[in-house]
This record gives sequence, C-alpha cells and structure tokens, in this order.
Amino acid sequence: MTETVHNWEDHGYLATYIQKNGSFANLRIYPHGLVLVDLQSYNDQTKGREETDRLLDKVEERMKELFHGNIKRVKRLPAILRGGAIDRYWPTADGRLVEYDIDEVVYDEDSPFQNIKILHSKQFGNILILSGDVNLAESDLAYTQAIMGSGKENYAGKEVLILGGGDGGILYEIVKLKPKMVTMVEIDQMVIDGCKKYMRKTCGDVLDNLKGECYQVLIEDCIPVLKRYAKEGRMFDYVINDLTAVPISTSPEEDSTWEFLRLILDLSMKVLKQDGKYFTQGNCINLTDALTLYEEQLSRLYCPVEFSKEIVCVPSYMELNSSFCADRQVIQGAGSYGFKP
Repeated sequence: MTETVHNWEDHGYLATYIQKNGSFANLRIYPHGLVLVDLQSYNDQTKGREETDRLLDKVEERMKELFHGNIKRVKRLPAILRGGAIDRYWPTADGRLVEYDIDEVVYDEDSPFQNIKILHSKQFGNILILSGDVNLAESDLAYTQAIMGSGKENYAGKEVLILGGGDGGILYEIVKLKPKMVTMVEIDQMVIDGCKKYMRKTCGDVLDNLKGECYQVLIEDCIPVLKRYAKEGRMFDYVINDLTAVPISTSPEEDSTWEFLRLILDLSMKVLKQDGKYFTQGNCINLTDALTLYEEQLSRLYCPVEFSKEIVCVPSYMELNSSFCADRQVIQGAGSYGFKP
C-alpha cells in the first residue's frame, strides 16, 4: 500500500493508505481524542462487506492494544453501497439518510412531469417514489386513513374531491364507504398506469377504470379544474389534497411551492360547502418551523377556518408525519393534536 501522512500540531493527524486496486483507507486522529477510520473499496457486494468487517475487527483489536484498553467507545457504521443497480438510500424530510431494504426496481419511467419509481422493499412492499420523494408504500394504510380523518368522518352519500392521489389509495378506501360521488383529479396518467399494475395492495382494482358507479378520475391539472368548479358553483362536502407535502423551506417568498400551496388552499375553500372539511398532508414533525408557517397560511384564508392536526406513524417514511384538517363551519381558529404510535 502507498502511505501518505499529514501531521498538524494543532489539528491532529491524517494518514491515507492506497492499494494498487484503488481501494483506500483514511485514518484521522483529532487532538481531543476522536479517531476515524474510513474504508472505500470496489468489490462484490457481499464479499466486500465481509472483507471490510474482518479488516475493521483487526483495526479495533490493534487500537485496543495500543491504547491499553483505554477507549471510551467504538462505533462502527454499516457500509454505504454506491453506484449499485438498486438505489437503497433515500433522505427523510428532515434530512436524515435512510437505507431501505430494497431488492428490486419494479418500475422506473420518466413522465412529462416527474420521474416515477416503484421499488420493492422486503418490509414495506412496493414503494412509490416520485422525483426522489418517497410517496407511499403498500404498508402505509396509516397515511391514507389519516388524510381521510382517521375513521371519524362519515362519507356515506357525500360529494368528495381528491386532488392528486394517483396511487389510488384514498380513492380505493373512500369508495368502500359508499359516497355519492368521488372526483379525483390527477395530472399524471403514468403514475396511475404504474400504480394500477404494481401497487394493487394499495389501490385494489379502482384504477382499472377511470369511471365507476360512484367515482370518476380526471387526468387534468387540478388548478383549472378547481377554477372551473368555483365558477360553476360546484361544491363538495370534502376536499382531500394529496398533491404535495408542506414545503421544507421556511421562505415562502423564495419558494414557489408555497405559492402553489396557498393557491390550492384558496381555490379549495371556494368549492368547499359551508360545513365542509379540507384534509391535507403535513410533513415530518421535526420540521416545526415549516409546519408553523403552514398554520399561519390557514389563518390567512379569505374565510375563517378551524384546523386540527394529527400525528401518525407512516411505516415507510420512518418518521412521524402530520396531517391537517381545516373546517369551514367554525369561526374561531384552534389547533389540536392527536398521536398514533
């Protein structure tokens, strides 16, 4: 191996070891006692991990000998596999890196609007990922139930408008509750095509046809549809917004997603009956500033609303997630919290 050593009096020690095959190791020792060892190699996945583990075992043993057992803590992190045919790493909304147990790319296509992936997880079943954002897995009924009101709403005989929802999960669950009519507006036909084939545990057979006894699916941009319904005086008992989560950014003037979100809120209120309810997803509960900013947007609507917030555990998100309900019938605004482990 080729060794390169850097020694700084006030900043510690760095040694780099490079093998002829391109594998290398970095040893970094900081003045306060922290020692980092990083290894990088290109090998067969299983073989590479086994060799790395054996090498790290020897490094730990040698370090314990050198320090005479005077080591407070040893922490070994799993190897990150880069450049593989299957991407297992997806960030959470609050910026943490999660490694999923993905073993198959089921579907991967680019539509005119976004990249659409459906990946198979051993734990969560098939997972829908849109432009790098984990949307929904077959395990995530908790998400669908929360954005529908967690079983506290009576949809029987009601008019329901779903914005987005191309995975079909909300539509499938609401149709079971005997509504008068459900209208779902989804802009991306390719999301529907992928999900009706590979997300059957989520959508059942409801996406096989764009019209059913008590539902219709419109392949359109929801903004012109909302404007048209408002002009026609079309009103709904429930509007369920499954388009986008609350933006991570806390700078509404710089993030167009906030402008889009405010437009959807305003248009939705115009087609919501006086005693109607509006449901939408929130985001990871760690994003407190962004969620607070969203609550401020609710207080600025042209019509007074009461809102409530529920926190649910969505399995494939690997984080607690919030959902919002805005109710037009109450003049004063108030917030309430629920929790589901």
